[in-house]
Amino acid sequence: MNEPIPLPTDLLLPTDAESALDVIAVGAHPDDVETACGGTLAKMVRQGYRVGIIDLTDGEPTPHCPDVATRLAESVRAAECLGVHARVQLNLPNRTLMDGFVARIALARQFRRFRPRIVMGFGQKTPMASPDHWQAMQITDAAVFYSRLCRWDEHFDGASVHAVARQLYFRLAFESDVMPGESHHLIVDIGDCLEQKLASIAAYASQFDHKPKIADRIRAAALVTGSQAGCWAGESFASAHPYSVSDLVRTVMSV
Repeated sequence: MNEPIPLPTDLLLPTDAESALDVIAVGAHPDDVETACGGTLAKMVRQGYRVGIIDLTDGEPTPHCPDVATRLAESVRAAECLGVHARVQLNLPNRTLMDGFVARIALARQFRRFRPRIVMGFGQKTPMASPDHWQAMQITDAAVFYSRLCRWDEHFDGASVHAVARQLYFRLAFESDVMPGESHHLIVDIGDCLEQKLASIAAYASQFDHKPKIADRIRAAALVTGSQAGCWAGESFASAHPYSVSDLVRTVMSV
């Protein structure tokens, strides 16, 4: 517990930096969030909500990216495509990312800083993909809890406690829409924001230019997900806990 917490890199901040965010999406690497829920983030921005992204690591090295600076610049362009208000990189180690005290506190500090109502993060393992994704899920779960703990001020530089109201789990575009073990699923209609999602993914030239069919695959995955809920394109989430609605008709009819 005496290991230093890495200093975060603020890649993008709102002009009124003192105001809270409504939603934060947490990824292990730059491009995780765009692939998983970029359409939903863009839609929430259009609806007037304040949205942020936190990347636990810089995602490097990767085979086709020359340096960290290139990947970070791509992540800023991707955030601009979605219109989000903030993007922060926590400078935790890529490839060897592990759930632990340092990572938990680093993320919880950002929750206390930005005070989101909703946190989105990984909800399942991603077989044959980076094990950092599974670690990111555990880190996010713990950070949501740590953020609300009182009488632990020495780890938070004086930032007041913050209780996240709702936590949602996302999955990457090519994973199953239904997350085993999670009983409360929902699909967000992203038909009017699908092109923004695809543009944000295309911003990562170092990661996707050598995969010429990636846009077609992500578009197809969104269409299949949306078709299950009667919309043109969708993104799937699971809720960490059940939640109530006050207007059943408006919720069910998406009005």
